Amino acid sequence: MSFHPPTASKRYLAITATGRDRPGITAAITRVIAEAGLPLLEVEQATLQDLLALSFLVDLEPAAESKAVFKDLLFAAWELGVTLDFKILTAGDLIDEGERTLYVLTCLGEEAAGMLAAVSQIVAGENANIVSIRTLARTASGALELLIDTGLVPSMAKLRQRLLRASTRLGFDMALQREEDYRRSKRLVVFDMDSTLIENELIVELAKAAGVAEGVAEITEGAMRGAIDFERALRHRVALLEGLSLEKIEAVLEGVRLSHGVEELITVLRRLGFKIAVISGGFDILTRRLEKRLGLDYAFANRLEIEEGRLTGRIEGEIIDDLRKAQLVEEIARAEGIGLDQVVAIGDGANDILMLGRAGLGIAYNAKEIVRKAADASVAARRMSNILYLLGVTERDLANLTQEPR
Repeated sequence: MSFHPPTASKRYLAITATGRDRPGITAAITRVIAEAGLPLLEVEQATLQDLLALSFLVDLEPAAESKAVFKDLLFAAWELGVTLDFKILTAGDLIDEGERTLYVLTCLGEEAAGMLAAVSQIVAGENANIVSIRTLARTASGALELLIDTGLVPSMAKLRQRLLRASTRLGFDMALQREEDYRRSKRLVVFDMDSTLIENELIVELAKAAGVAEGVAEITEGAMRGAIDFERALRHRVALLEGLSLEKIEAVLEGVRLSHGVEELITVLRRLGFKIAVISGGFDILTRRLEKRLGLDYAFANRLEIEEGRLTGRIEGEIIDDLRKAQLVEEIARAEGIGLDQVVAIGDGANDILMLGRAGLGIAYNAKEIVRKAADASVAARRMSNILYLLGVTERDLANLTQEPR
């Protein structure tokens, strides 16, 4: 349809139909609009159960500004059992959609009313306006999607931080994404491994098997304090594993547990056509196994050197640190011929922050505050499958996608 540029002399008519939904309402109202020669500029419909709200914006040409149009519309509405509301608008009343700065706020939690009350209060307090709300899931862990206009928000960083603090305090997951990025179809999902794809930290389990858990923990603590960088800390910890046999390593690998919901998440992602990768600062003895078990398309991790059936205490090749993780995200995206805005990255640690920042959607999974602050979204432990709702998948979609193919 063509849009007639607004002029000072033009007037417009907003028509809103409300009532019980039934077939034929749209047809009847648009037939009257068409017969009256009124150009249709916009139309929006929302239904809740069987309750309807249907709105039209038409160009009210002076020649068509007669009581007959209103009478015909009211008669059609009376026949259908709906109520009509009319509002005359001038050019100054119209909102230019191109001037809106839209974000999608997704919230997932067990107490939907309290969650919505908290986020809507924050949104209003930061001078943002809710344009629309839709329910993605009505289960015990409800999911809501809000489209908000942030054009008058003084600081998006402050809005994001207030929402993050509320999600932490009230125990719900959230994501805030630019609307155009959200609508941009995601094609690649990249996981960290330790404490993300799996519940365990592999080096901790290997250290226990080698009897050097305390020594590895001391080095890890030093790295967390910033007393030693990631590469040196990794090499020192691996050196303590020298002599660990493949038999003991195999026993450790058998005890590794996938994070809750990972298999369901990956099954659905694959059915949606996503490519899936794991990029880990851990070790390839596990990523290779996960690659086969989960059907991953890419797997990158550090390689432990093995001689005569035992670890040598050395790493082969380059170290996969935070910078290399981010570089690998870019390399995989190039190989797949997609933009970084089509990438989802999921991680929990400080060495994932650069990777999360490279992706169009960076998700902090069961992460510390420093990681949550750097991410676009935050998801708590045992809620891995909630990530699907952040991609716009609804409860109904999920039910269909998790069924066995016929």
